Amino acid sequence: MTFQSPDAGLAYLDYNATAPARPEALEAAFAAMRTVGNASSTHRSGRDAADRVDLARRQTADLLNCSPGEIIFTSGATEANNLALRAAFAAGGRLVTSSVEHPAVLETAKALTSGAPASLVALPVDADGLVDLDAFHAALAGGGVAIVSLMAANNETGVLTELAPIVEAAHDAGALVHTDATQLVGRLPIDLADTDVDLLSLSAHKFGGPQGVGALFVRRGVRLPYRPLLVGGGQERGWRAGTLNVAGIAGAGAAANAARLGLADEAPRIARLRDALEEALVEQIGDCRINGAVDRRLPGVTSITFYGAPADAVLAAMTDVAASEGSACSSGAPSPSHVLLAMGRSREEADSTIRFSLGYATTTDDIERAVSSTVRAVQHVRAALTAAI
Repeated sequence: MTFQSPDAGLAYLDYNATAPARPEALEAAFAAMRTVGNASSTHRSGRDAADRVDLARRQTADLLNCSPGEIIFTSGATEANNLALRAAFAAGGRLVTSSVEHPAVLETAKALTSGAPASLVALPVDADGLVDLDAFHAALAGGGVAIVSLMAANNETGVLTELAPIVEAAHDAGALVHTDATQLVGRLPIDLADTDVDLLSLSAHKFGGPQGVGALFVRRGVRLPYRPLLVGGGQERGWRAGTLNVAGIAGAGAAANAARLGLADEAPRIARLRDALEEALVEQIGDCRINGAVDRRLPGVTSITFYGAPADAVLAAMTDVAASEGSACSSGAPSPSHVLLAMGRSREEADSTIRFSLGYATTTDDIERAVSSTVRAVQHVRAALTAAI
């Protein structure tokens, strides 16, 4: 099977919101849906469903280089983040995270520490979106840290966190480490045999799997008084009760396998397309700024501020390009990006920023269409605002 865009007239550059389903994922999910069987049943149909789940667990583990027994399937990274933080924080202590985390981490952290706000430390970042390591070490020195949760790659800017020194320092202080790797998994290699995080969250639809399925990695040997969000039949070793989403899980596993096999070629190709997009927009539009550490980003993400051109107006004028103002989870929200504000950008700058995110099926034609459409849209919006003054 080969990928075919559902809309040939659209340049889809919103992979950080959701990636198009990979053909392998569609095939595996449809095959599972055509069969009958509960993965917890012991008859032949049930065993067939369980086999599909087992295969997907191995495929997901292979993508991360961990054991299949360390993978717990969830409804997505939001649930995985909730499970990880609630389990690690159950015994009390302090929770250290950053000011640019996804709301699935930040809001969970706030909820867990609502009775003791001082137990939550949200680390600042610099103008490039990199975590303030001095503040991190100061937080650890304060003692009593139960868990450190820092995202592997930012969903708005693509900025990467160097996890190895974070993990080493946190473990030396007796803290567990969780990373929301939703945007990293399937885009860049991650080896959990070398990256010694205790917990990791992912979501399948970010690398071409179905929406509504994800996973939590829990390293073998990590002692956690797990706190399931749902209680019932005890599936997924008691972490997540309920009948397994066999079709979704099968699709997730197939997407993980396809991402792993294509990673060596996809990542550099996508980075070249991203760079071409940035270079053309900067040259043809001018008065714009690329946000984030340009040498420490995901290969397919660029966050660009177009001064004097509100992002909502620009996007409305780009009818043949799918891009985003920032996190899809906060689209339509009246408040500006908390990520850009934490990086020191003004509200006006945050409101004039567009995120383009590329992926496995992005083509040169998509980039050319996006450039011409964005240039026209920004020029149109700037001219309209100037005429209105």
